[in-house]
Amino acid sequence: MRTDTPQTPTADDEPLSRAELEERITELEDRLSDVESESGDEQPKMSIIATKGTLDMAYPPLILASTAAAFGYEVTVFHTFWGLDILHEEQSKNLKLSSVGNPNMQVPNAIAALPGMDRVTTKLMERQIEDNDTATIEELIDTSLEMGVEFQACQMTIDLMDYDENDFYNGVTVGVGAATAIQDMTESDIQLLI
Repeated sequence: MRTDTPQTPTADDEPLSRAELEERITELEDRLSDVESESGDEQPKMSIIATKGTLDMAYPPLILASTAAAFGYEVTVFHTFWGLDILHEEQSKNLKLSSVGNPNMQVPNAIAALPGMDRVTTKLMERQIEDNDTATIEELIDTSLEMGVEFQACQMTIDLMDYDENDFYNGVTVGVGAATAIQDMTESDIQLLI
């Protein structure tokens, strides 16, 4: 009895002849070839939507994008609303860390709401980033661009925030709309909203 899946021979089975073995190998190679052509040898894709522009929320899309690119993924990061500040050359150097409403901050909300506390928590985080020799936002953007990550700036948000297209890091794709982002997401193996 012949099946498509190889069977483990038993003591009652007659050994296959050389011709039958070669035929079986050819069948298996053909099936493997069919599977590979169906899946294609396409590069896997990751699509990230970055919507937040605080210091702590700038790192996740950049780290995930650069890491995925290092693993061979084609990566697109669509930045919209406050996430657009990550790609803005000047704004990205002044991202803040808010302690209000952040339950993991070791500052009670009553104290975190005091004037100037955002500056304090931001400076503390910047010092921790520097002390741990963590890459800066600019360094992560440059590294990601060198690795082929496509950073897209939402055109509607550019207009809404009254930004100039020249305000963004070199290599950022400007003028991208939601339809393009959705199309990219439908073609991606992994989609993330951050």
